[in-house]
Amino acid sequence: MRFWRLAREHLRTMGVLLALTLSACLLVAGLPRATQASYDEALRRALSSAPAVLADLTVTMESSSREEDLRERAPFDSLDRLWRRIMPARLRPLAAAGGHMSAKTIRTPITGTSGQAYINLGWLSDADRRVDWVQGRAPGAIATMRYEGRTIPVFEVGVVEEALGKMELRLGQTKIVGENDQAGVKIVGVFRAKDPADRYWSHHLDVLHVLRLQPLQKHITALISEAGLGVLSGGERYLTYRWTLPVDPRAASARAAGDLRTAVAEFDRVVALQPMGTAAPFHLRTALPKLLGDFLAELSTARTVMFLVLGGLLAVAVGVIVLAVQLLTDRLDHALTLARARGGSLRQVAGTAAALTGLAVAPGALTGYALSSLVPGPALPIVHAGPVLVVLVAVGFAAVRLALVHRTPLRERRDDVAAARPSARRITLELLVVVLASAGAYLLRARGLDDSAGQDPFLLLVPVALTAAAALITLRCYPYPLRLLVRLAARGRAAVPFLGLTRAARARPAGVLPVLILLPALGVSVFAAVISDGIAGTQLQASWQQAGAPIRMTSDIEIPADAIERVRGLAGVEQVVPAQTGEVQIGYGGERAAAIAVDVARWRQILGGTPLDLPALSDGALVSPELRGRGTFEIGWQSRLKLATRGVIESVPGFFTEGKFLVVPIDVQVRPYVNTLLIKGDASLSALARLVPSATITSQETTLAAIRDDPLTSAVRWALVVVTVALAAYALAAVVLGLMVGAAERTRAVSFLRTLGLSERQAQRLTVLEILPMILVTALTGLGLGLGLPAALGPAVDLSPYAGDLPVGDYALNLFVPGALAAGLAAVAVLGAYAHTLISGRRSLGAVLRVGDLV
Repeated sequence: MRFWRLAREHLRTMGVLLALTLSACLLVAGLPRATQASYDEALRRALSSAPAVLADLTVTMESSSREEDLRERAPFDSLDRLWRRIMPARLRPLAAAGGHMSAKTIRTPITGTSGQAYINLGWLSDADRRVDWVQGRAPGAIATMRYEGRTIPVFEVGVVEEALGKMELRLGQTKIVGENDQAGVKIVGVFRAKDPADRYWSHHLDVLHVLRLQPLQKHITALISEAGLGVLSGGERYLTYRWTLPVDPRAASARAAGDLRTAVAEFDRVVALQPMGTAAPFHLRTALPKLLGDFLAELSTARTVMFLVLGGLLAVAVGVIVLAVQLLTDRLDHALTLARARGGSLRQVAGTAAALTGLAVAPGALTGYALSSLVPGPALPIVHAGPVLVVLVAVGFAAVRLALVHRTPLRERRDDVAAARPSARRITLELLVVVLASAGAYLLRARGLDDSAGQDPFLLLVPVALTAAAALITLRCYPYPLRLLVRLAARGRAAVPFLGLTRAARARPAGVLPVLILLPALGVSVFAAVISDGIAGTQLQASWQQAGAPIRMTSDIEIPADAIERVRGLAGVEQVVPAQTGEVQIGYGGERAAAIAVDVARWRQILGGTPLDLPALSDGALVSPELRGRGTFEIGWQSRLKLATRGVIESVPGFFTEGKFLVVPIDVQVRPYVNTLLIKGDASLSALARLVPSATITSQETTLAAIRDDPLTSAVRWALVVVTVALAAYALAAVVLGLMVGAAERTRAVSFLRTLGLSERQAQRLTVLEILPMILVTALTGLGLGLGLPAALGPAVDLSPYAGDLPVGDYALNLFVPGALAAGLAAVAVLGAYAHTLISGRRSLGAVLRVGDLV
């Protein structure tokens, strides 16, 4: 058997097989890299955007006696080295070099202020690198002074600039702090942060800003020198030591997120077991496990969606490759039949087909695998295993198929003579698959998703079962309506409809594989298109829900009337609706509620044409569900107001989503305290910021961009788009290959009919009638499957993290993309049928029939 001659004769078919393999391996190996890279980027962004005080690892110890005090820096450094040494190995790559230590007192009141002003004392190990002294000097040695007949220590301290005005402090001033064991605090310097935006300062907001822990209380932490550690004692005041180990987000990996949570818990346990010769226990303070948990919750949904679409893509790609292998083996069938009849062994026949297939798929797989390395991202096991699986399936299918076909030399096979009747056992098994798929979809909707053991296998099996059930129903049921049409066509005088529909109604094995490919291809691509459209629509709604207006300006102080007029006159501003927000007293007790006073009619005008729909309000109030049933009630807000309940509103876009809140007309206020502007138009946000410097500006467009810019959201949407396009291409390829697989048999049948007087135009209609019913039925079934999958999966797949935290459940029936896919398949089938008959018509009838007779 001349192997290379066979390869040259079937070079085009092998080229098609190579191209399909290359594309499949590139997608199978490249998409997981890209998605995993997006997962890693999402985790890194989540850790980077979180305040450092939440993400970093901070070991704390509270000193309550002089024996537990750390009086110099050396013990701090020793314990810092200890924490890094006992840290679990899985956590060490995440812990960045550096870090810092601190000692702070809390609730240290200024004597004589009745607990309304506090100056706490704080030492930062790296203060010299973090602050610039703008007045005075850095704190130095400790002094003493006489106070009420006692000698007390005097700490030299430095305070932030902000504290001078808000705490009424001045340089050179000495304050007495403490309740029982007083100390003097002498302000010798004023500093400002070198970089106030540095994440470092989230650990020390009490140093950088005056904090109001209660309405009338003011707290500031003043910096002391290292010398102050020798005097600072937990026996006299509340004293806490901290060792901060910063987290490096760049070292985070989504694959290791679960292990990191476990490692943090282990580190916490080990830290608590370190006595260090004192009775004071150590504790680990961090919100890293919560940040990782929130990320893993979002990642679980992303992985579920990715598994469904990428798994469907892999199955369809392998199916199209198998269909191409079938085309190659069909074209090899004549030569291998002769070789088998002349004494060739079954091993030689199957081995030749497997070798030719391997010659086509191996270079394509290697090329696709090599090109996937250009895609940024880590190499997951599927990246290496996917191309190998594709090659093994293709070569194995070729070998097994021809081994089964050529078990007996020159065995006559006429699958087109009569349709085989399925056995009772097979019908029972198929019914069982349909019932189990339906029950699985119902149970999945009823119980939701179970992530306790990682990826829920139930969720992964239900879509596969539904696809298999749809394929079985299609294969079993589609001949029956066709047979009815055949009976109707038999009553007519035209032979073409009868012959075409009769051949279409025959259950031939050659037509099964294209159906099994087209169904998941259309189902998954339509599912991806519906999911993507649902996410996009919900993102738009969430952006409006969060913004509340095309542009929203909010200020902590009143916006002057002249500033409002300047905003109205700015280019691009079409309409401005003033509003007042604040907290009101319900009745005369301690019950409070958030409130907004606004002209609701004008607000509704600027929201025209958006997904938001506010209830009308002319008097009274719209209240939250927590305030329903009050009837007419009284509030305190600038003055006492009596309001009648006019309706219940679940949320106020841009302002309130939960809790107690109400909306009232702005004219109920005698003099509105305008601190919010709702703006319609496309004005420049920077120009608005210059007009009202105290305002925070939010727009619907920037909110939508922020939602879409999330790495996980972008990864899910782009993967859905890529998979939709790829599956559409594979579905079209399956239609074309299906035409080519049955081309020889179809050509022979048409050639026989042409000898009986069949015209070329009639041959074209005959071919279309034979092919189109199966394509249309499969396309409609795949369309229905794809549209039904989101509803079947239901609440098991929570896509709200990718849509601004709004639930994605109302999938609008947009048939544009799904209809285009189904129509494209039908059009390709029709065009392929016409092209096939045109090509066949150019061949000599005698040559075609002689070749067929030899087989």
